[in-house]
Amino acid sequence: MMDQKKMLKQMIDFQKTTFDNSFSAMTALQEQGEKMVTAFMDQSPWLPEDGKRVIGQWIDTYKSGRENFKKTVDTSFSRVEDYFGQGQPGKAGTDM
Repeated sequence: MMDQKKMLKQMIDFQKTTFDNSFSAMTALQEQGEKMVTAFMDQSPWLPEDGKRVIGQWIDTYKSGRENFKKTVDTSFSRVEDYFGQGQPGKAGTDM
């Protein structure tokens, strides 16, 4: 039974690490895209202020959604770890 819990914990840790690394790479790409769009807007005097404002709001909404997604996934990983980590009553995760 102990080996199964240890193996499960390793699987969860691997998946969390994989997610975190992928999320970090995606975030870096999105931030680079944001910098490019911002530079384009700064160098485009013909772009109306309303258009710039809408693009800024779009970027903010995208960031907020990304942060909420990360929080949700982190919470879910935490719940899975807690659920499978309970070996003895009152000692969650101590026997992994």
